[in-house]
Parts: sequence; C-alpha cells; structure tokens
Amino acid sequence: MRRVLDLFSCAGGAGWGYHLAGFQVDGCDTAHRPNYPFAYHRGDALEYLDHLTTTGDIERYTLVHASPPCQAGCALTIGTNTSQGWGGTHQDLVTDTRRLLDATGLPYVIEQPNGRAPIRKDISLCGEMFGLGVIRHRNFELGRWTTPTPVHRRHRGYVRGYRHGIYRDGPYVAAYGEGGGKATVPEMQQAMGITWTDVHEELTEAIPPAYTRWIGTAFSIARQEVLV
Repeated sequence: MRRVLDLFSCAGGAGWGYHLAGFQVDGCDTAHRPNYPFAYHRGDALEYLDHLTTTGDIERYTLVHASPPCQAGCALTIGTNTSQGWGGTHQDLVTDTRRLLDATGLPYVIEQPNGRAPIRKDISLCGEMFGLGVIRHRNFELGRWTTPTPVHRRHRGYVRGYRHGIYRDGPYVAAYGEGGGKATVPEMQQAMGITWTDVHEELTEAIPPAYTRWIGTAFSIARQEVLV
C-alpha cells in the first residue's frame, strides 16, 4: 500500500487528504497532537526525517509531505511548530527541510502559505477549486515528480468579516484569528471539511483535506504513467 510521511503534521488536515487518496499515513509533530487521526511520532520533524533516512526506514514510504512553519514574512504567520504548538518565534525551516527531503531520494511535497516563503510554486490551490467555504491559498513545491497545474477559479465574492473597518459579507469565512466576523469553530470545520478536531488553533493552521486528496491522486496518476 502507498504510504506517506506527514511532517509538521499539526492535527492532520494534510494527512486526512492523503488518506482519502488511498495512502496509509504516518505523522510527526513536535507538539502534543491527541486529535491526530493516524499513527503519530512526537518529536522534531527534521530530526525524525534525518533518523529515518540514516537508518533506511524511510524506504517504507512512497511520498513525504512537509508543511514547515512559515517564516515571519508570510502573509499569515499564525503558528509555528514550537514545543507549545502555536505562536512563538517564526523560523524559516524550508531550506533545511528541502535539503533533508532531497537526501531521502523519495518524491516529496513542501507546502507553504502565500508570502515570501522560498519554495517553487509548482502547484497553487484554493478552496474555490473544491467548492469549499474558505479561500486559504496554499503553494506546493513538488520534488522528484510533477503534475499539470490546475486552473485557479475566480472567487465568487468576499471573505466574510471586517477589513480596514468595513464589514463585508461573502461566501467564504476567515478561518484564522478571532473576532471581527471571523469563523467560529463549527464554521471552520464545515468550511474546510474537518470533523476530528474542534481545537481553534489546530483549525486555523490546517490544510483543507481536499488539497492533499487532489495532490495524492495526482501523484498516483503520475507514478502510474511513469511505470507504463
């Protein structure tokens, strides 16, 4: 069975998407994640990846996904992979993540929000592509595999809430922060398709599973084409 290693896994938004695409999922995060719905290693994600590569245990995986904490220049700096789980000093871990992923010899995916994070934007996904109630743009760098870039659909309206003191209604909710018309926990769960956690901070950091379901499916198709 195809197996994905989900690094900086948070509560499992990315992992659940790969699960829906037919992968067995193992997660790793330095914070305590009791809501994570799959097998899970608590520890530093990069140290764990280096350990798996050094011991050869990385060979049990088909694909590695990494969502390293975004640097301070990102459009949304809403959390990092600290021992507390959220907040604290934002670090640029992308360079070290990529270096260790290259050393595995495996295909990989690096995810980052919009902003100045130093990744190639091989794929950019948005909630509107999947009929979701959030915009939540995310960029993905693909290592050792590729797939055609999907068309970015035009947004249907505003994200609900206040911006510069003006309130606007719209078909999307703001799944970050609190107050100012931002989404409640139940609204975030419904908008992103996440039901297994009701922790506000975990939801604000989550990737909608529809994104990685699409990526996991695209990866499987790409691999089949290589084998033919």
